[in-house]
Parts: sequence; C-alpha cells; structure tokens
Amino acid sequence: MSLADLCESLRNCRECRLASGRTQVVFGNGNPNASIMFVGEAPGFHEDKQGVPFVGAAGKLLTELLESVGLSRSQIYIANVIKCRPPQNRDPEPDEVETCKPFLFQQIELIKPHLVCSMGNFATQTLLGRKVGITKVHGQPFQLKEFRLFPLFHPAAALHNDRLRPLLQEDFQKLKRLLDEMAAPPREPETQVSTQPVQMDLF
Repeated sequence: MSLADLCESLRNCRECRLASGRTQVVFGNGNPNASIMFVGEAPGFHEDKQGVPFVGAAGKLLTELLESVGLSRSQIYIANVIKCRPPQNRDPEPDEVETCKPFLFQQIELIKPHLVCSMGNFATQTLLGRKVGITKVHGQPFQLKEFRLFPLFHPAAALHNDRLRPLLQEDFQKLKRLLDEMAAPPREPETQVSTQPVQMDLF
C-alpha cells in the first residue's frame, strides 16, 4: 500500500464517533520521502476546513520555528495522531486514540523517517507507548526500534503560555544540532601511530 492508497482508504472513515462532526479527514501533508516527520495531536478548526494539518496560528508558529533552524515545510511530513477534529478541540478520548493510532504507524512505516518529532503529550505518549509528561521529556531524543523520537512542546501550548515559547525555541536549536549530528559521516577510527624508529635496509 502507498501513502496515497492509505489516504484514500481513510477518506470516508467511520471507525469512531469523531466522524459525525468532522468536515473532512485530515490525513497529513508534506514530503512523502521526508527523513524527518512531525506528529501533533488532532486537527483544529482551520485544519478541519482546509484538510491540511497545522494551518492555523499553531501552524504559523511551527513554520517560523522550522525556518529558524533552516527547515521548510516542503522538506518534512506533518501528521496528527487523530485524523478528525474533536468537538470544540477537546482532548481525544482514549478509544479515539486507539482507533486512529494504527493509521499513524502505517504512515510512519510508509514514509520511513529517521527522526520523528512528537509535539505535545498525546503524540509523545502514543509514540513512546507509555504515559509520560512532555515537561519531563521535551528536548531529549529517544532511540526507538525504527526511528529516533524527539519530543517537543506543542506550538499551540506555546501560544497559550508565553513561558513555553523560549523553551520550544531552545528545543528547536537542540533539534538542529541533532540533525547535524545524524547527517555527519561516521568518524574514522583513530589509527595508532608508532613511535618506534623505522628500520631501513640499506643496499
């Protein structure tokens, strides 16, 4: 199955209660061959209308943060754990996460990113597979089986809490250093240099 096939298969998804209130399924957007993927929580009002993740105020901030470390939206892939907007942007219910989670993992399997940046609690907990608080793990890489995970505060949280914005900006600088490190060629092992004089045969 291709990414386009998976997207088409979810176009009329009715697997959970969120289907009744959505405008459309917000599958994901970006470079299908991206080496870095960003995962958020769920679509909001503007995403539900346009069918593209991160197009509202949080999306504008995310674009600015990407540009601050030399990345563009065209280089990455963005998706959410939940593909349909929860009513009034409420938190996703556990059964909604469980229903939608396999589709996210299928996206990751098809895109094969080297690095996945989880934004916020729901994305981080879903990808780590355990309950963790984003305040404890943000800015720290985790090596998982198929990719490296880098948790970040959700841009929407930084918009609502000014104290989080500098932390998010700092974590993006850590992200840049991590990407530089991952892109660097492996260092050659140091060769032992003999300090003994070289014996030469004279003819």
